[in-house]
Amino acid sequence: MSGRGTRTVSGRRLAALVRDRCADAGLAHDVDVVGQVLPFKVSGHVIDHLVDWKSAPDDPLYRLLFPHRDMIDPAHFRAVERALGDPAELRATVAAVRRDLNPHPGEQLTMNIPRLDEGGEVEGVQHKYAQTALVFPRHGQTCHSYCSYCFRWAQFVGDPGLRIADDGPRRVTDYLRHHPEVSDVLFTGGDPLVMRTDLLEPYVDALLRPGLEHITTVRIGTKALSFHPARLVSDPDAAPLLRLLERIVRAGRHVAVMVHVSHPRELEPDLTRLAVAALRGAGAELRSQAPVVRHVNDDPGVWADSWRAQLALGIHPYYLFVERDTGARRYFGLPIQRAYEIHRDATTQLSGLGRTARGPVMSTTEGKVTVDGPTRLPGGERAFSLRFLQARDPDLVGRPFHARWDPDAQWWSDLVPSADHDRRFFPQDAPPVPVRQGGPR
Repeated sequence: MSGRGTRTVSGRRLAALVRDRCADAGLAHDVDVVGQVLPFKVSGHVIDHLVDWKSAPDDPLYRLLFPHRDMIDPAHFRAVERALGDPAELRATVAAVRRDLNPHPGEQLTMNIPRLDEGGEVEGVQHKYAQTALVFPRHGQTCHSYCSYCFRWAQFVGDPGLRIADDGPRRVTDYLRHHPEVSDVLFTGGDPLVMRTDLLEPYVDALLRPGLEHITTVRIGTKALSFHPARLVSDPDAAPLLRLLERIVRAGRHVAVMVHVSHPRELEPDLTRLAVAALRGAGAELRSQAPVVRHVNDDPGVWADSWRAQLALGIHPYYLFVERDTGARRYFGLPIQRAYEIHRDATTQLSGLGRTARGPVMSTTEGKVTVDGPTRLPGGERAFSLRFLQARDPDLVGRPFHARWDPDAQWWSDLVPSADHDRRFFPQDAPPVPVRQGGPR
């Protein structure tokens, strides 16, 4: 990991930290129990500069990064609590609870991992959309801190059967060489910027070799700006990383750093602002994304403040996601209708330059579905108007379609096709439904 002096706290030490910083002793017990099921880790930057300990547990950054008992079902909480003194029982109980949390949503392990023509899976690659391939570098499958809503939480629990990671750049580039339709490679994880530059550099070298000129954009997904901004400024490995990015730009490729910003306070530290300037100075474009989640940012004013701050720093708002159907969704999830209202009300507070974040977006098995809002169909049915921004079937992209309006629906699987639906947009076994008249205006 970059920055050998980077301070992180996890495991039992996380409960000790909460016990030391918070007046409520019960919070540390919650950390002990929930931390057996879901992965948690915080960096020194988070501890010292982001969390408002006087407001914990109600501080949004505390909610983002620390366990809370409501993140898992009460029956699961009690089962794990009872098993704490018995290692064998604890392992079995935790494994059962994790299975109930849908560890890899969107058929990631069954539908997104490609195969070479001569046979065998291309480990550590996902290729869901024609133009974009995701690469999971083996040494980048952790983060400086873990967001408690993370849909990739299963990457970090130590179960090899749930982990996606490559075996080096050679097999990745062999695959890309045979797929000229791929223009974008996204390094993801985890967080590729936990890697030392000398571990990341071979991937870049491979992409810049002859035969891969069709790769015109290199994307890097990271939350280092929020959780360890020193990685780009004062870390001993900061300068080599920035030189590597500059080399990609000089080679004529577009470098897009996909930053995750869940709350505007993440952008307030001076070191974070310096890190943004360093990335931009290296020629990278910065785009931001995050889900809208309860307890952290379920307020249009929070999003408007965040997007304003991003624009001032030169970060382009890109996606506002709906929380995926995995992990602590019971704690963080919001109705689709509410996510739509938050996105709409936030964008109305901004100029045109601040209205670039598509949303709310569900990243589903079939593709990225954006919710354009509630509408009334000619027959009187209340419906959600939807579009695919990306899809496994590219012919579906951009075509409006509809689902029955449901004020309680939180995810794609909760939606029922409207009476006018085209079956191409929904699973083929979706049952026909009658038109329901009336509903809210």
